[in-house]
Amino acid sequence: MATRSVASDYFSRIRFTAALLLLTPALCLAQTPPDTPATPVPAAIRSAKAVFLANGGADGGLFPEPFSGDPNRGYFSLYSQLKAMGKYDLVADPSQADLVMEIGLVAPTGPHNDAKQLGTADPLPFFRLAIYDAKSHFMLWTISEPIYIAYRQKTHDKNFDDALANVMADLKALGEPGAQNLYPHPPTRLDPWHR
Repeated sequence: MATRSVASDYFSRIRFTAALLLLTPALCLAQTPPDTPATPVPAAIRSAKAVFLANGGADGGLFPEPFSGDPNRGYFSLYSQLKAMGKYDLVADPSQADLVMEIGLVAPTGPHNDAKQLGTADPLPFFRLAIYDAKSHFMLWTISEPIYIAYRQKTHDKNFDDALANVMADLKALGEPGAQNLYPHPPTRLDPWHR
């Protein structure tokens, strides 16, 4: 009789544990606040009308090789793309802007070997677009897009233009609802040069 009681108690505990394991995910989901936005993009970015574009320059050693032109090429190209987009009124004075966007071309130095065990990667030059609230001067968002390696001048310039187009696609996506829009062109499989 004592054996049945122990066995019955044992199976009761197993049933209780199984029920608890099955209900835990449902309880966790029920605690998620319903008003959490899908993409927590600052309202100042979504509602901005006037933008001042600042030239953050380019690190040394990138012009005239491997890229054509001069260090202002990225700034002038982004300025014309923003103007063509038509979403923002580009102003000449940051005090008249809702947002200040600063575009820069960065050429980092870093590891140059195949050992990737610790998560290191050979750095690529990249565009960095920092978005600031013009009134508070707080940074609201940063967009970074790499410029992939090439061997020919023409390909370097194409990759430069592609990276800047990706910056624009990211900027457009910030103004649209939905988390899937924040990264409209996620990297696909990268070849060994890009890993």
